[in-house]
Amino acid sequence: MSNNKNNMPYHVGIIMDGNGRWAQERGQNRSEGHKKGAETLEKIALYAKKIGIKILSLYAFSTDNFKRSQEEVDYLMNLFIKCFETKFDSLCKEGIKVVFSGREYPLKDNVLKAMHKITEKTQNNTGCILNICLNYGGQEEIVDASLKIANDINKGIIKKEDLNRDNFYNYLYQNLPPLDLLIRTGKEHRLSNFMLYQAFYAELYFVDTYFPDFLEKDLDKAIEHFQNCNRKFGNVENK
Repeated sequence: MSNNKNNMPYHVGIIMDGNGRWAQERGQNRSEGHKKGAETLEKIALYAKKIGIKILSLYAFSTDNFKRSQEEVDYLMNLFIKCFETKFDSLCKEGIKVVFSGREYPLKDNVLKAMHKITEKTQNNTGCILNICLNYGGQEEIVDASLKIANDINKGIIKKEDLNRDNFYNYLYQNLPPLDLLIRTGKEHRLSNFMLYQAFYAELYFVDTYFPDFLEKDLDKAIEHFQNCNRKFGNVENK
């Protein structure tokens, strides 16, 4: 990969798409794709930390994914629990702090318990941050943040005229900086309600590779793309 670490994206988001299709194209059950995707998640998180990415946000399960079959949803929830209890040990040993973004309802108690356990276990880690977006929706996050703001205005904690696009982050699920690079695997070219507020100036990178086959070298290519971008943030082009 490029040695330009001075231009390493600080916050990277990945829409981990294509697990089910990866399995179906191999004549397997969709659950096998999710299982393979979980293995890839662990590898990519460890590699991101190794190369100096400070925050990695992963789209694990959207609020709309509850529309899938009950069998697939149940499998995914059990897979999450297993991963939080086993695979995430390697992340903890590497000093990675795990946080979650999304609504708790209607997640079951055993899922929430596993989430809270890994959060507490890694809360003092300083290596980098892994933000797992589970039962997450970008529009839902903005709505929930707006309700918190309205409540604070009513309580006199904040004045409405003091609200701006910077301190709005204080009311999101996690107070993390904006995305620098947003990657989507699996051939589709859309955001699918992922981190809409945080992605306002993110560089977008779409790749046909299904997430189970997304390797360290593929992340390198995405970062090289980012490093070749001229990020103007509304300013004139730099010469």
